Amino acid sequence: MELIEKYNVKHAGYHPFLIRDGWQVAQLNYMADQEIRNIRKLDIHHLTDEVFVLLKGKVVLIGAVLENSVPKFEVELMKPNLTYNIPMGTWHNIAMTKGSEVLIIEKSNTHLGDFEFFPLTYKKMVELYNMVEMVLDETKVNDI
Repeated sequence: MELIEKYNVKHAGYHPFLIRDGWQVAQLNYMADQEIRNIRKLDIHHLTDEVFVLLKGKVVLIGAVLENSVPKFEVELMKPNLTYNIPMGTWHNIAMTKGSEVLIIEKSNTHLGDFEFFPLTYKKMVELYNMVEMVLDETKVNDI
């Protein structure tokens, strides 16, 4: 008899692995699309909050509001053992460095349809890149 279920997600990308009555747990492992140089859009969920927990690596959580269809960003370097919530209706994305892993908890089947994308202009991609790099550079200084 096996009473305790175990999951170990090692493949790159987004993997919902535990989907139960109205909620799901997923793991996002580093993939090139989440590298800061490759982020070209924000996304939003209209039916769920999205909870993030850093498992390993360096990850920057990105939140945004749209003012006259122009995103204003807030970025934060995730810390291990801290739970982050992106409230329902908040534009967001996540920038990851190689080897990073994040646990995600949200309503079930969110990945199948509860999302909308907002494409970033080149100017906004550069602004976001600079903000994320500044946060990552601060950690390099603190690591010395």
